[in-house]
Amino acid sequence: MAGLLEGKTVLITGIITDSSIAFHAAAVAQEQGAKVIITGIPERLRLIDRIAKRLPQEVPPAIGLDVTSEEDLAVLPEKLRELAPEGIDGVLHSIAFAPKTLMGPDAVAFLDGPGPDAAKAFEISAWSYASLARAVLPAMNEGGSIVGMDFDPRTAMPYYNWMGVAKAALESVNRYVAREVGNAKKIRSNLIAAGPIKTLAAKAIAGTATDDAKQLNMLNEYWDGASPIGWDVDDPTVVAKSIVAMLSDWLPGTTGSIIYVDGGASHNTWFPEAGFGAN
Repeated sequence: MAGLLEGKTVLITGIITDSSIAFHAAAVAQEQGAKVIITGIPERLRLIDRIAKRLPQEVPPAIGLDVTSEEDLAVLPEKLRELAPEGIDGVLHSIAFAPKTLMGPDAVAFLDGPGPDAAKAFEISAWSYASLARAVLPAMNEGGSIVGMDFDPRTAMPYYNWMGVAKAALESVNRYVAREVGNAKKIRSNLIAAGPIKTLAAKAIAGTATDDAKQLNMLNEYWDGASPIGWDVDDPTVVAKSIVAMLSDWLPGTTGSIIYVDGGASHNTWFPEAGFGAN
């Protein structure tokens, strides 16, 4: 039986470790028949290539890509054509960053967040979704799919602070990207709003101190309890499978949307006394 991505080529960004959601998305994409191309932060390419060797199938060396660099973005289509002359059919944008002043246990108070740091968080976490779409568009085949990673920003989550604001901006950017790439090549653009998964990013939010780790565990336990079907923070394949489904042809009429892959917790009853939910 053919896989969901049989005969397709997809670009995966955001692999940092083998716990990254992007890594698991790449693995599932390969299992579903896709040829996978990866990118990485230029200064970490050797590390990313070593991590990529743990994927089920070999991939070409990672393309160096700093999404804030117009030079890197300008040459990306040419590099993609070299690796995939037939064009690419899907892209995963799994990139986000906020300075420590804005997110995590060492952040300043929300109202004291420095403007330049907030601008940096917006540039990397939201604006880059549009810049990546612009860069890959010449190399994308008609009817393809762009998928970005979201975390439901409708509530004010502890420690998330200005990253929550950046994610809210990402949701708006997605709607505009969907209009642009849809009009250009009938390409779909959607976000996956994932529940908490134990990744390097999650550790950056909670920190390593005992009290901070306790807060993260509270969030994880709460999420599992709030989910009608349960939620396992140690199982990134649940999110990876949903990403691959969005990259496939099986949701041809869905674009500009947010698909929640969080066990239903974000749509269930919140309990503010647990320290989470709406403020």
